[in-house]
Amino acid sequence: MSSNIRIKKKCQLCNSDFIAKTTVTKYCGDNCAKLAYKARKRAEKINKSKASSVKSQSKKTELSDIQQKDYLTVKEASLLLGCSSKTIYRMVTKNTIQAINLGERMTRIKRTDIDTLFNQKK
Repeated sequence: MSSNIRIKKKCQLCNSDFIAKTTVTKYCGDNCAKLAYKARKRAEKINKSKASSVKSQSKKTELSDIQQKDYLTVKEASLLLGCSSKTIYRMVTKNTIQAINLGERMTRIKRTDIDTLFNQKK
């Protein structure tokens, strides 16, 4: 079933007048549609790049905040040491790092204990 709709519209890219055969047509032709698609994808890449740079800057501020705290959570300690939280828990069970469990999911590690971990002689 074909439609006999004819609507006079303006192309969103080149602003030329054209006759659209559907109500959702935005561009006068295939070339304008392709150019608009490329511009849209380019803008998405730029936004993605900006978002990742903002995320990396927030990580830097997190590390500076973590370095000033006296007591750290397991997640913060893993960020500081650059390892997984499972590794931190493993170190706690082996008594490599001293930790205090204040309750369920409330394990705290003293910042000085992490510092002394690197100053130990074997």
